[in-house]
Amino acid sequence: MRAVERQLGRAPRGLRAVAHRCPCGLPDVVETAPRLADGSPFPTLYYLTCPKAASAIGTLETSGLMRSMQARLADDPELAARYQAAHDDYVARRDKAAARDGLEPLPRDMQSAGGMPERVKCLHALVGHELAVPGANPFGREALDALPEWWADGPCAGDAE
Repeated sequence: MRAVERQLGRAPRGLRAVAHRCPCGLPDVVETAPRLADGSPFPTLYYLTCPKAASAIGTLETSGLMRSMQARLADDPELAARYQAAHDDYVARRDKAAARDGLEPLPRDMQSAGGMPERVKCLHALVGHELAVPGANPFGREALDALPEWWADGPCAGDAE
């Protein structure tokens, strides 16, 4: 996956598959193994690789959006339930990936991604989940809806595939 290597500036760890492609055609989210080759836990199942998307999300993070989301999470039981469902989906998908690879699943108390289910900690992870599994992550969806079209001025990694 040359495009992913170029996006990250290094070889990806635990790469399993492309989980989503940007409208420009290049990968923007990859699925990674729940455990690295040495057996160490790697809880991030969906990893955002596109540097343009990551930069745009970073701008959202510095805007205070996560604080607003966190406050809403505390005040809105229906939103909290949807966010819990996103966490449950993430963990179930990660466990299924471990089973497909013949690996032991990660411990039940291990984080899922982005602070789920109690915190809003990393929009990059939440957006990655939403891109890979549309409709799964309410805060990932909100962040995506707030982003500009990061792909509009061309691919982030040339034409490498």
